Amino acid sequence: MKNLIQEFKAFAIQGNVMDLAIAVVIGTAFGKIVTSLVDHIIMPTIGMIGNFNFSSWTILKQIRIGLFFNNVINFVIIALSVFVAIKVLNKITGRKVISDTPVVK
Repeated sequence: MKNLIQEFKAFAIQGNVMDLAIAVVIGTAFGKIVTSLVDHIIMPTIGMIGNFNFSSWTILKQIRIGLFFNNVINFVIIALSVFVAIKVLNKITGRKVISDTPVVK
C-alpha cells in the first residue's frame, strides 16, 4: 500500500499532470470566450445577413435543433483554435509532430 501511495505521489507531482490541470482550466475559460463569441457576435451577424435565429429552431416544438447547431459551431471554432495554437507553438519550439495515422486514399 505504501508503494502505491509513493507511486501516486510521484505521478501527481510530475509535470504531465500539472500541465493537464492547467490545460483544463485554460480550456474551460477559452470555451466560455468562444461561446460568448458565437452567441453574441457570430450568430447575431448571421441573423442580420440572412434573417436567421438558430436558437429558436425546433423540431416538433420540443427538439431544440438550433441550440445544437450553435454548439456545433462552438465546437468547430474551439477545435480550429486549438489546432492553430498547437501548430504555432510547435513552430515556435521547433518541435515536429509526426502522425502515426496512415493516409487513406
